[in-house]
Amino acid sequence: MAFLRPLSALLLMTSALVACGGPSFDGTVYRGTDVAFRIPRAPSGWQQVEVSHSTIVFRDDRNMATIAINGRCRGEDDVPLTALTQHLFLQFTERDILSQEVVPMDGREAMHTVLQAKLDGVPKKFDVWVLKKDGCVYDLLLVAHPAHFERSLDAFGHLVRGFSTLSTHDS
Repeated sequence: MAFLRPLSALLLMTSALVACGGPSFDGTVYRGTDVAFRIPRAPSGWQQVEVSHSTIVFRDDRNMATIAINGRCRGEDDVPLTALTQHLFLQFTERDILSQEVVPMDGREAMHTVLQAKLDGVPKKFDVWVLKKDGCVYDLLLVAHPAHFERSLDAFGHLVRGFSTLSTHDS
């Protein structure tokens, strides 16, 4: 029986080390292997959901809306903000850009776009922010049914205004 205590301690330490090695999100700070950022806490009514193709996702089922926040560092420094934004919507049809402007965000220029588009014939409305900073690209998206879009703008704006990039080396 005495040999089980060291084995249990070793297993506990190993699982703790494995847990520390992957991406983490504490509700306001996301840390991955090559990207880190801070956002405010999700507004009331928004629940975090796991989605394999996005870094952080929140869902508001009542208003049929989703917020997705992504970050990646793959040497896309030379790609214009317009092209990075268009790339997000390659699979969509009937794209209609309602507004698009370059605006300040986290000490850099970002592309802010509002558009409507269809995916598999289903209409959606989007508020999209694309930021390039320190060799990384960050996408912040609000996706909602067009009839519910306006109800979600305040919650999304809260996250966008509070977004800031972090060094992956900071603690």
